[in-house]
Amino acid sequence: MEVINDNSCSWINDLSPRNNIKSLSSNLNCEWLIIGAGFTGLSAARKLGQILPNQKIILVDAQLAGEGASSRNSGYLVDTTLNDGFTSNKDLQNYKKKTDIYKLGIQAVKRFIKEYQVDCDWNECGKYFASSKQEDKKILENFSDTLSKLGFKNSLITNQDLKKRLGTNFYNIALHTNGGVLLHPGKLVRAMIDTLPENVILYENSSLLGWERINGKINCRFNNGSIKTNKIIFATNGFLKSLGVKTNYNFPITLTASMTRPLSDKEFKSIGEPKEWGVLPVRPMGATVRMTNDKRILIRNTAEVYNPFYMSKEELKKRSIKQKIGLLKRFPNLPDDIIKSSWSGIVSRSRNSSQIFEKIHENIFVAGCYNGSGIGVGTLFGEQIAIKASNELSQEIEIIEARNKPTWLPPEPFLSFGIKTRLMYERFRAMSDV
Repeated sequence: MEVINDNSCSWINDLSPRNNIKSLSSNLNCEWLIIGAGFTGLSAARKLGQILPNQKIILVDAQLAGEGASSRNSGYLVDTTLNDGFTSNKDLQNYKKKTDIYKLGIQAVKRFIKEYQVDCDWNECGKYFASSKQEDKKILENFSDTLSKLGFKNSLITNQDLKKRLGTNFYNIALHTNGGVLLHPGKLVRAMIDTLPENVILYENSSLLGWERINGKINCRFNNGSIKTNKIIFATNGFLKSLGVKTNYNFPITLTASMTRPLSDKEFKSIGEPKEWGVLPVRPMGATVRMTNDKRILIRNTAEVYNPFYMSKEELKKRSIKQKIGLLKRFPNLPDDIIKSSWSGIVSRSRNSSQIFEKIHENIFVAGCYNGSGIGVGTLFGEQIAIKASNELSQEIEIIEARNKPTWLPPEPFLSFGIKTRLMYERFRAMSDV
């Protein structure tokens, strides 16, 4: 598995370059090996280091730590989601199980930033589920009813009030939910790297080529070395399938996003000087849009079955054009060259929008597949899979394991055909809000 680094993501480029980056270049032995240094792998390594301070823990990533999906998302720490298939009265209890996990995820991130005094632009401003279609009011009213039954504060907002809050008259109807957090994902994951325990050794730009169990040990081959370990945790999320882990239960989707430069005072004033906000679409393939606290606008409006390892600059540019069109539909007075950077990233999905969290062999553990909610759930699952792998129990693990498990997926080429067909259908339904 070889993932190519790039310098196109605004969140990553906001940070100072790291020093002392080590790549694997020899054959090693350890008690614990964690594959993947995103929110899940970093959290698992931190927790293992706390539980087992005298054991050797190696953490490996195929690219620079934290610079995959963990830094490339829109920065939403969610407490509720709309497009996950659990919004009918019939599935109310299943939806509650999911929101219980989201709540634990928010708490896990809160504990981390409090313990280590992390500045990640944390803003508990809630979020909007918004649509330009007035007919989507019924969807939002039903969702509001579901949230109210579960005790989530929310309010329906229309037209002029919505324009004042967002600085655009593009949207006609929205449901604001009080819970959830907007943050800077790059700053958060960088803090997780900087606070790793002393007994955790991090190797980056080190691709796992293959692994096998031999005589109770796990032998892992990398591009410039090997690691023999007693126990292994796979925390590669969208790349689990490429490593032969839970291959029939999750699949990667490639997303692309763009971010503007900071708006000038004049530009910002022209849209009403709104406070920081985040919009999620009512329909699955609509655009995610966010106004940051430093007056930048982010838009994500593409999702596709695509090579998860690399997107060329030419292909990225094509998708950036779609993002510029979506941006100018919402803010037509902004200049044509307002976008500063565009990037791609990977999410892992399951058929029923559930996550992977389990022991798959005596010494092999896996956590991932967050269906677009990886900041909080990834942090939570990393900590808890470390606890589970250490043969300990927690109340969080009981709540996680009470969820519906991911359902089986059909083999290729039927899987890709089905996903592409569904994405095409959802893209058509959300055409006006892309």
